[in-house]
Amino acid sequence: MSPSIQVGPYTVIALADGEGPFFSSRSEAFPGATGEQWAAADRLDPGALDTDGRWWLQFRAFAIRSDQGVTLVDAGIGPADGPAASWAPVPGALPASLAAAGVEPSDVDTVVLTHLHTDHVGWAVVGEQAQPFFPNAAYVLQQAELDAIEQVNPQLRSSVIDPLRKAGQLRLLDGDTPLRGGERVVATPGHTPGHQSVLVASGRERVAVTGDLLVHAIQLLHPEVAYAHEMDPERARASRRQVLHGPPAGTLHLATPHLTEPFITR
Repeated sequence: MSPSIQVGPYTVIALADGEGPFFSSRSEAFPGATGEQWAAADRLDPGALDTDGRWWLQFRAFAIRSDQGVTLVDAGIGPADGPAASWAPVPGALPASLAAAGVEPSDVDTVVLTHLHTDHVGWAVVGEQAQPFFPNAAYVLQQAELDAIEQVNPQLRSSVIDPLRKAGQLRLLDGDTPLRGGERVVATPGHTPGHQSVLVASGRERVAVTGDLLVHAIQLLHPEVAYAHEMDPERARASRRQVLHGPPAGTLHLATPHLTEPFITR
């Protein structure tokens, strides 16, 4: 059974798509991190380091299910011929994970693409005919991310954006926006110019589906530590602090795509 948490009327389900080593060492990815910071991160998430000392990542998406429908946050690494095939452990298992959670692709009414990196859009569009994998869904992206596509990932214009537009399924946002199911998209730029996360709230409980706002436990413990693959480290730091330390008070559950455990409660 897929790991999940319940917050009010929302069930947030972690959907495994794959796991494997990152393409560079963690010391290259976080060149400013100290030995003490690494030691603390390893205590918090020991599974992020394999027996050969490589940074080991999980690749997952999240489904948010309520009486209002199903929202999918990110679309994983994709099939064997997907855009992440050059570096990620494709083919991904997202379709099987959805099925195990009782979700058919046709059940998904919203797909939030946190950003245009290949390991987050892999199942968005599939097949030789370049068809949206989720036929009834609006695919939600920040306008700022599309505006920066030539800097972020130009190959995705023809393989993802154009097919979604042709199908009439691309929805562009400008900043924080409520979704039909009651979730809220929040702009969390820095990793990429139009990076976005998703917040679910009920009473004093919140779930933040972070995307690559957090890629390693070291950023959870030390939000100021820069990641080499952030396009704007200062904005990324501000976005992390906004989500991790912003109001309101209460319980915050973090749903992360790459840490060993899908949910961390603060």
